[in-house]
Amino acid sequence: MTKEFLQVLEIEIARMEQGKQPVELYEPIQYLMALGGKRIRPVMCLMAYSLFKDDWKSQVKPALSIEVFHNFTLMHDDIMDKAPLRRGKQTVHEKWNDNIAILSGDVMLVEAYQFLNQIEGLSLVQFQHLLERFSRTAAEVCEGQQWDMNFEERNDVQLAEYIEMIRLKTSVLVGFSMEMGGLLAQVELDIANQLYQIGEFVGLGFQLKDDLLDVYGDPEKFGKQVGGDILANKKTYLLIRSLELAKGETQQKLSYWLNQKQFNATEKVKAVTEIYTQLGLREEVEMQIQSYFDRAFAGMEALNLPQEKKNTLLRFMAGLVDREV
Repeated sequence: MTKEFLQVLEIEIARMEQGKQPVELYEPIQYLMALGGKRIRPVMCLMAYSLFKDDWKSQVKPALSIEVFHNFTLMHDDIMDKAPLRRGKQTVHEKWNDNIAILSGDVMLVEAYQFLNQIEGLSLVQFQHLLERFSRTAAEVCEGQQWDMNFEERNDVQLAEYIEMIRLKTSVLVGFSMEMGGLLAQVELDIANQLYQIGEFVGLGFQLKDDLLDVYGDPEKFGKQVGGDILANKKTYLLIRSLELAKGETQQKLSYWLNQKQFNATEKVKAVTEIYTQLGLREEVEMQIQSYFDRAFAGMEALNLPQEKKNTLLRFMAGLVDREV
């Protein structure tokens, strides 16, 4: 069943119409959207809608507003992170340049709102509420990205601050994806809020899994530069906890690699990964991931809906826990 949601989304993405000129403005958008990805946000939006109504295919275009917005953030994030790869291919700023990536991303943000304009069946009040929630979520994602950049200049980032940062940067959009599915199905606001909370827990677990895969993932499957966070001294759960836990020789070794300006990338990734493993952080993060997903599953079980209605979304969520990419 999940494949059907993905297939319908990919067909609609392939049909997306962009401007033609200047080619440098629109080609990067087509390139990034064609790179694929898990499409978890629009899939979860449509699956949330299908909990209440069967005609989910009527909501594909509105759901794509979330995917286009998400890819806009990726295009700009990759510039800020100086990331060379996205989904195993060159990032837009690498293939073209920073200025083109900035401007193409700006157009994607506009296109996301244009997809929202294709929503049908809602009252004006319902549409205004959805639009306000979309805009608030979009601002929160930007707030999360700014906190992420602020953390680069700090050596005293606390774990609670990090969790709040990833909640804003990643989780709120996953939460809104499910909330939007409910709002499109015209459910009561308290039900929409329940859906949001479920999605937010999924988003937290999803981002921590990303942190883990960045260190321990298979480069052939992950699609991004493995060890990129280590090379950039990025304040992740793993680094923050290692700074808290490391003592003696381990602390000295970690400090050495964090302070080196010139280094062999392979050696640094290997050395810091060994520290994380030695401190038992892989297992700790895996437990945190499971904890967030457990709360999401509990939220799903609390929804007063027939079990068969929930099974497709539950299976999809379970797949996110065990993913390798």
